Amino acid sequence: MRGLHRASATLLVALVPAAAGAQPFYGYAFDGEGPGYPLSLPQTLRATIVVPLAVKPVPRPNTLAELYPALAACWRPPAILEDASNVEITARLSLRRDGSLLGPPRITYARGVGPKTRPTLVHATIDGLNRCLPAQITPGLGRAIAGRPVALRFVYRKVTANRPG
Repeated sequence: MRGLHRASATLLVALVPAAAGAQPFYGYAFDGEGPGYPLSLPQTLRATIVVPLAVKPVPRPNTLAELYPALAACWRPPAILEDASNVEITARLSLRRDGSLLGPPRITYARGVGPKTRPTLVHATIDGLNRCLPAQITPGLGRAIAGRPVALRFVYRKVTANRPG
């Protein structure tokens, strides 16, 4: 019974608003009435793209679904992938309103290559992003994504001639 009271007290303390100044300040969203609501931290925009692309992306992306292929369009498989059949690499980056990079992209995950060939894959991925940047995006999309982290996962599957499908 004592554990139930302790859990209830913990829940009540968690639900009570923090004292003014105790919360980190991220800004406020205003709906026209009242003092406004605190904003949360931005969420990461995520996508998985099979590369190289099968179709050409739109020239000026206006949506996230159009942006991801536009960012992946310049990725080329490096020569080291001739023997690899299942490679994945994730790049994390942020863009400004005009589609240019906000800081350098970072590689957060790589799979399917050995430790000796990983740097080549990393450089090929960053070079591919640099060839496609700044992204020629619409002003509306630029406002929506400015400063938000984008995690773009490139998936390379080598197709073999004797594989059915």
